[in-house]
Amino acid sequence: MPSNAFLLEERIPAGCHHALLLKRGYALRLTDLSGDGNVGLLAFNADERSERYNMADTLKAQHTHKLALGNVLYSDMGRPLLSIMGDSFGWHDTICGTTNAAMIEATYGLNDFQLARNGYYRNGRDGFLMELGRWGLGRRDLVPNANFFSTVTVDDEGNIGLSEASYQPGAWVELRAELNVLVILSTAPHPLREGPAAARTSEASRMPKPGLPYRTEARRHEHATATGNHSRRRPLHGPHQRRAAGAPRGYGRQ
Repeated sequence: MPSNAFLLEERIPAGCHHALLLKRGYALRLTDLSGDGNVGLLAFNADERSERYNMADTLKAQHTHKLALGNVLYSDMGRPLLSIMGDSFGWHDTICGTTNAAMIEATYGLNDFQLARNGYYRNGRDGFLMELGRWGLGRRDLVPNANFFSTVTVDDEGNIGLSEASYQPGAWVELRAELNVLVILSTAPHPLREGPAAARTSEASRMPKPGLPYRTEARRHEHATATGNHSRRRPLHGPHQRRAAGAPRGYGRQ
């Protein structure tokens, strides 16, 4: 998909989180800009949020333990939520989950908001929960996530670790929505990553249905009708455009 086909582009700094609604037939491209990023992903049926991505059913139905080109992310109702329609990376982790505050402190040390303000170390669990809360979801909805741009290997003694093949600057993966899907993203470090936290940035781009005319502006995204009439405007909506009632300005934003 050419770069001028994107309707929306977001750069997500390391350790941050983001959510978006992806309409059926639209696609999402994730790009690892630096080569050592990780993008944790949760997916929900946007029309019935009790239906969500199910790691076990996804793996069993396709007789695999990883995600790659041609694989589908199934819901707990056995329906496809997202399908991988393009992939330059080739091997995405499904079994390691995400980090929590204790894991980040043990790996990188203590660096909380009081010490570092917005530069504090974030973890995947808290990031997911912040985004889930904005959509009326909570801890019971936090299920095992997929990790894109992370390849996991197991040695002869059964030890699990990240592969050096995970370092691929510019790697990308494209996910097509098979239903209206709520996508939750976290760029916290992979649970198996070792060493000091590095500045990692991932890029998320939303693409239109194949063949749908469109045009984009800096902060307004307009879809043209099939007849070419551009007068009908439908702005993209998401939790980043509003704050929770009673929450202070800037709450939850990274």
